[in-house]
Amino acid sequence: MNKTNWKSQLTSSLFVLPYLVLFILFLFIPIIYGTWMSLHNWDLLDPVHKFVGLANYAKIFDPSSYLNNIFFDGLKNTFQFVVYSVPLLVIVGLALALLVNSLPNKFKGFFRTVYFIPYSVSVSVVAIIWLWMLDTNSGLINQYLQKMHVKGIPWLTDMPWAWVSIVIATLWWTIGFNMVIFINALNDVSEELYEAGSLDGANRWQRFIHITLPSIKPTMLFVLITSTIASFNIYGQPFLMTRGGPGTSTKVLLMNIVDEAFKQRQLGTSAAMSLLMALIIIIISVIQLKVTSRKE
Repeated sequence: MNKTNWKSQLTSSLFVLPYLVLFILFLFIPIIYGTWMSLHNWDLLDPVHKFVGLANYAKIFDPSSYLNNIFFDGLKNTFQFVVYSVPLLVIVGLALALLVNSLPNKFKGFFRTVYFIPYSVSVSVVAIIWLWMLDTNSGLINQYLQKMHVKGIPWLTDMPWAWVSIVIATLWWTIGFNMVIFINALNDVSEELYEAGSLDGANRWQRFIHITLPSIKPTMLFVLITSTIASFNIYGQPFLMTRGGPGTSTKVLLMNIVDEAFKQRQLGTSAAMSLLMALIIIIISVIQLKVTSRKE
């Protein structure tokens, strides 16, 4: 028995080993190295990296420092995007899942594929598609509006249209992933529960509220947290579509972190901002988990 158990444990460990190696190489080591960098004055052009302790973090919270402005301005813009996008990513994803699930079986596979295809393309392709659609002067949407004698909309050059454009592009790009997750959760809900609800006189809305939503609550929590984390890490859409404009209205925190690292060449302060951003994401995720999880 002991020999069998040993072989079983070894086999299990071998399956986990590739993930463990990749986790150490691409997550654990970069986090440790980034933390070490954040404690130094790390100029890309200076071979000497002076240890400064928590000075880089202190600069971020110093109102007289330029780091304070770019960190909290970028964080405010990132928060805006999270507030605008996350509810839509959850609600529209669930609505599409319900819609696709209500179709005849011969159509389900087709529409699941159609909605999921955008998720498989890169952010640069997404930006090009929506730039072509939303360009103020030559965009496809504004051309159609002009044909209907409606004034064109400054989608990418004026507020709040710049945020609307970025949210629309993000929704189109990523909603297929959330939809598939919700479809899998809906398929796991027992049909016996729906039959019992029907026998008790519950209509569709009541069955949705009292059966569907409680049954898929863990999946909704997963989608909520992953969508929030992904939205906090937004970079490509505003960088490629609006360049952070108009002004700095859509310049998110990651854009400021990248600028600090490669335009100002200050990797130490950039690493400090990155770690603070990661800490904020963790705190928000924990709060979401505590607020939405069911008490046992």
